[in-house]
Amino acid sequence: MQETIVKKKPHTLSLNNRAELSLTGVIDVPGFDEQTIHIKLDGMSLIVKGERLHINKLSLDTGDVCIDGEINALQYTDIHASRSLRSKLFR
Repeated sequence: MQETIVKKKPHTLSLNNRAELSLTGVIDVPGFDEQTIHIKLDGMSLIVKGERLHINKLSLDTGDVCIDGEINALQYTDIHASRSLRSKLFR
């Protein structure tokens, strides 16, 4: 029996003075407004919360995102856990 090794796409995060956020390893940005930006990473999501948020750079080819504004919170969520919870709630 052969074991399959799944390599996750790594990501990096750099936050400068809670005003400039740079990310690599981004797969998708499924939704955003001036207060919340949802970012899909490999196996997880990142929710950026703040005020006057603006996406300066978005390249899904390279996986780079740059955001500016007043960044108040960064929250990681497990994609598989959130899908499991949704399936239980909406049975």
